[in-house]
Amino acid sequence: MAAADRTTGRSAGRSADRSALTMARMLGGMGALHFLAPKPFDAIVPRALPGSPRTWTYASGAAELAVAAAVALPRTRRAGALAAAGLFAAVFPANIKMARDWRHRPAPLRAIAYGRLPLQLPMVAWALHTARTARPAPGTPRP
Repeated sequence: MAAADRTTGRSAGRSADRSALTMARMLGGMGALHFLAPKPFDAIVPRALPGSPRTWTYASGAAELAVAAAVALPRTRRAGALAAAGLFAAVFPANIKMARDWRHRPAPLRAIAYGRLPLQLPMVAWALHTARTARPAPGTPRP
């Protein structure tokens, strides 16, 4: 392999690592917020879900923390990123509920609630890209 190819490959690997670590930090921060300030999350739990909204808030916070850890570690990054894609899709109903509940709020708040909806698709795409570009752990065959 030529020196330029090795450099480009390393650069792409570092970029993928930075992207994955950014995702892990984002997931970890949001997961922690579920425990530190649960009320806003309780409010967007769809009513159709059984049980207490607080239980769902804590469960989704724990899921975000677990997925963050998996994405952060190179050995589990691929599986963690796939789980992140699933998690981003799974929370979409809560974003819909938030947009519906906030439809009569002032325009800036409505913009936040509505703006979250189309952002889910790039988040899922980001997670899938992270899974595709994850380097396998040493000694692990690539699927």
